[in-house]
Amino acid sequence: MKKLDSYDVIIAPIVTEKSTTASEHNKIVFRVPLKASKPDIKSAVEQLFNVKVKAVNTLVQKGKLKQFRGRRALQSDVKKAVVTLEEGHSIDVTTGL
Repeated sequence: MKKLDSYDVIIAPIVTEKSTTASEHNKIVFRVPLKASKPDIKSAVEQLFNVKVKAVNTLVQKGKLKQFRGRRALQSDVKKAVVTLEEGHSIDVTTGL
């Protein structure tokens, strides 16, 4: 399998109420490709943001069947990565790269 580039691994930060409260505990949530592994995510975050990563947890949110005006559509699967940073390091997700 081809190694992913750092900019291909991190798609976007997820900014929700739950992820904002997690940022108080040095945790940042990113959307990543389904084929990204934990070591890929760790190296990409360390390389792009110049921080030290303590741990990476991933989860796959399965797509749901939604209906709008009688039309059915299946949402795609989404992989999220919860990145825990070492003490003293932080990332401001409101600014771009």
